[in-house]
Amino acid sequence: MHAHPKPNILILMGVSGCGKTTLGRALAEATDGTFLDGDDVHSESNRRKMESGTALDDEDRREWLESIARFITHQKDGTKPVFIACSALKQSYREILLSADPEIIFLFLTTDPDILRQRITERHQSGGHFMPPSLLDSQLATLEIPADAMELDASEPVAELVRRVWPRIRREPV
Repeated sequence: MHAHPKPNILILMGVSGCGKTTLGRALAEATDGTFLDGDDVHSESNRRKMESGTALDDEDRREWLESIARFITHQKDGTKPVFIACSALKQSYREILLSADPEIIFLFLTTDPDILRQRITERHQSGGHFMPPSLLDSQLATLEIPADAMELDASEPVAELVRRVWPRIRREPV
């Protein structure tokens, strides 16, 4: 009998509008994994702050990141891969997440800022997200490019991105 490998915890990171949730859901579906949208963990006060067009500061983000880290701690002994959409814009934010599991794999989604702005605008105008397009510039300014992440071009089709990430996902042996 084969021992099951420890499943991966993969964080889909990047600024708003880069496709973290879309890719995370697609990966979870393709692998029968678990998906958490980090936006769902934000406190009501953080949501209101962003809705008003005010960027979150490090202290606002700390509680949110610690909540995600607690989720990771409860997931890492499972048998299925876990995909989490979380901006993780700064290295210090990624360190909070890594404290829950040092083997986290970061997937860094990038694309042209004009594409990001268009996606955020469309999503915000349709009522699909609380973050207004006015906060994109603050996210881009806050972003610290990760040295240890798999970089993905978020303008590529989702199916192609899933294909590229697939080898990074440990699956149960057959």
